[in-house]
Amino acid sequence: MIVVICGLPGTGKTTLANSLAPLIDAAVLSTDKIRKELISKPTYTEQERKLIYDVIMLVAGYLHSTGANCILDATFISESSRKKVKEKLNLSRDQIRIVECICPENAIISRLKDRKNDYSDADFSVYLKMKQIYEPVKGKHLSINTSKRTSRAELKRIADNILMNTTKIKKLDTKKMTLMEQQK
Repeated sequence: MIVVICGLPGTGKTTLANSLAPLIDAAVLSTDKIRKELISKPTYTEQERKLIYDVIMLVAGYLHSTGANCILDATFISESSRKKVKEKLNLSRDQIRIVECICPENAIISRLKDRKNDYSDADFSVYLKMKQIYEPVKGKHLSINTSKRTSRAELKRIADNILMNTTKIKKLDTKKMTLMEQQK
């Protein structure tokens, strides 16, 4: 299983990924962490972004081939970037889940201001630039409102939903999570 956790900077992708990983027995691959491990002074050019996403796809492909679950923690800012995961890894519908992190802008501002010793360099100006070009997720996905701390029970429900067979997913609504199904 490959789980794509996407969303704008400051929406809680990494926190959610790290909280879900032990519940679904998954490795977390974070573009922010991989970038900092590979490049001492990132420049965030298109070439560098492509390299980091290629590395994450290479490692995810390997883990998937061994039967390991994997969470990809990245903005995946465009619909095409999310579709590329499925295509590059040759995944069936039942082998991929898309989880979009959302929260109110005031929570994002607070989180970005409070970041210290973090792999991400995104600040509010980066958030504003990305907000202008972010494409909403289409098709089946979980939309998780991360504005409040997610309880253990809520994390378990999210994990159970991720592990469900997609053909059995209908509609799931709680205060913190909504399964979205949009037609193309």
